[in-house]
Amino acid sequence: MTTAIDQDAERRHEADGTEPLLEVSDVRKHFPGRREGILGRPGNPIKAVDGVSFSLRAGETLGLVGESGCGKSTTGRVASKLIEPTSGSIKFRGREIAQLSSRAMRPMRREMQMIFQDPYSSLNPRHTIGTVIGAPYRIQGRKPDGGIKSTVQALMERVGLNPEHYNRYPHEFSGGQRQRIGIARALALEPELIVCDEPVSALDVSVQAQVVNLLEDLQRERGIAYVFIAHDLSIVRHISDRVAVMYLGKVMEITDRDSLYEQPMHPYTHALLSAVPIPDPSIESRRERILLTGDLPSPSNPPSGCVFHTRCPKYKTELSDSQRERCRGEEPVLEDKAPGHKVYCHFPQVRTDLIDGGPGQIRTTGPKAA
Repeated sequence: MTTAIDQDAERRHEADGTEPLLEVSDVRKHFPGRREGILGRPGNPIKAVDGVSFSLRAGETLGLVGESGCGKSTTGRVASKLIEPTSGSIKFRGREIAQLSSRAMRPMRREMQMIFQDPYSSLNPRHTIGTVIGAPYRIQGRKPDGGIKSTVQALMERVGLNPEHYNRYPHEFSGGQRQRIGIARALALEPELIVCDEPVSALDVSVQAQVVNLLEDLQRERGIAYVFIAHDLSIVRHISDRVAVMYLGKVMEITDRDSLYEQPMHPYTHALLSAVPIPDPSIESRRERILLTGDLPSPSNPPSGCVFHTRCPKYKTELSDSQRERCRGEEPVLEDKAPGHKVYCHFPQVRTDLIDGGPGQIRTTGPKAA
């Protein structure tokens, strides 16, 4: 008998041997800045996404994490072409889609769907949930076998909703039930890719677990790939195969889940992981808490060189003057510092003591501080 763990391992193995389903290369999304002065001259553009690159294989989950305002949601919307990129390449199954018109993208919408953060505002309150879940069939002009109503009711049952509630309205459901409606809508056309934009952040903790387990079950059944956007690092650790950490529109670190949580290299990742609570009080009391000082820089006027250097604890306490000058004046490149482990940092360090209360080992992978 095949267990869920065996199926999960098999899924990952199959994903490793396939070509990327989604390839995002050096993608930027800059929004117009506020107009300034009497003449209303445009200000600096807001660099919400600034040179992001990643790939995603069929059946894989990529977690996108970072503090609020780092560009996670914009990255997800650009990758799924809900908003147009300013520049860069987006390939879906090898086809370039970055410059496709809305009309040309319509057939591809069947393969790319999205689950939104707020289950209260993402559903039309004037439509029944049967209409909401069945909308993709009508928009795409598809008639499923057995008819739309029976197909929608089967989807409702699969995501844990009562099919008899087909004619009820969104306000008659709880937050968790509304999110299940959103999941059913995203599943309607059997997509290969779903972008999950903080799908559990507005839900109670017990309901979060139910929704995450549902997403994992659906992935095993249907081979769906997820871009899972969240700020809760514990949830991301549970659901993701690989994780990308974002800061100020850039990817700071990207690698497989175990490497990121057990051997993180970037100082920003260190700070994020040090804030994740550990249930064991004895371990929690011994662990170092890394605090970031200073305000988050404006995305319309990011720091020169490494965008993180103004808040980097290592820059402030461990580096020599020449190394600090390099951080200020030379932008790092997101490159492999270990096999499959890319880091945006001139002086990365491996730490093993941040999540599971290890012995506090720190290992420098770049040039040593003078």
